[in-house]
Amino acid sequence: MKRPEPDSAAARRRSRAAAEWLVRRDRGLTPAEQDAFLQWLAADPRHGEWFALHRRTVADFTALVDWRPEHSGEPNPDLLAPPRRRAPWVPWTVLAAAVVVSAVTLFWARPQAPATHAADEPRRRLLEDGSVVELNRGALVTAVFSATERRAVLERGEAFFAVEKDPRRPFIVRAGGVDVRAVGTAFSVRLAPAGVEVLVAEGRVAVVPPAVPAGPARGEALVDAGHRATVSAAPGAAPEIVPVGAGAIARALDWQPRILDFAAAPLGLVVAEFNRRNPVRFTLADPELAALPVVASIRSDNTEGLARFLAAAPGVVVERRGSDEIVVRRRE
Repeated sequence: MKRPEPDSAAARRRSRAAAEWLVRRDRGLTPAEQDAFLQWLAADPRHGEWFALHRRTVADFTALVDWRPEHSGEPNPDLLAPPRRRAPWVPWTVLAAAVVVSAVTLFWARPQAPATHAADEPRRRLLEDGSVVELNRGALVTAVFSATERRAVLERGEAFFAVEKDPRRPFIVRAGGVDVRAVGTAFSVRLAPAGVEVLVAEGRVAVVPPAVPAGPARGEALVDAGHRATVSAAPGAAPEIVPVGAGAIARALDWQPRILDFAAAPLGLVVAEFNRRNPVRFTLADPELAALPVVASIRSDNTEGLARFLAAAPGVVVERRGSDEIVVRRRE
């Protein structure tokens, strides 16, 4: 791997700073650190190149876990082989731009938000206790915390809750009169006309149907990880609990924003993945752009981040058509 610049005291300082930012990035950047990191990148183009170099080095060493001496007397010769040469017209700055996108999108948190979280706000929200709620498109959640309990109301749609443990204050989600109580776990709640659906990804929750007093002997149902509880909207209906496989859980929660890691993925594939997950759609005006290799780590709902990333590539123009279409074309 080629060094961004000849060895010197200044180069070593830039290299150390890049390594420190890489460590911070891997453990998660705070909003203030995100701003500082972007300012550091913008201050000198060599900063992004050093960061990319260290990131690649870490990835190469991480790949060593794929080789075990007991499996073979010789290491896999392709394990640390140099990457295949990119198309001549793909510039290095495309790779460097991916660093900026990664820094912006790895941690989507803002200062404490109002109690009501709707679909026109960021879909991942950090609550005051450290719990996280992720909203499916169109969902609405209102959170009210007190000294004795943490309560959230799902007004409509579907939301995923990753609850911080606090035995002194149970976390309760109400949806359509159904209460879902947890101490520290991860689960989704979906409110539909036919009833309420609770899917438990981690831990255990208690589901209490409408107008049923709490307590195991009076209608409360315990739902473990890997199970789905459905409560019909019909009065007095008991929760119906069924096991759900890991694959089915992954498909059911596929709407969740997540970090998408692309390693020399063609832009056509990247665009298709974003279009599948977001109401704002990307259109490639020039077919040859579909083969452009993309190296990036970016949240699946960060369409603006992807647009900025593509606009930073030489020879590429990004145009917005209305509020729901972003057109990408070659510069004439």
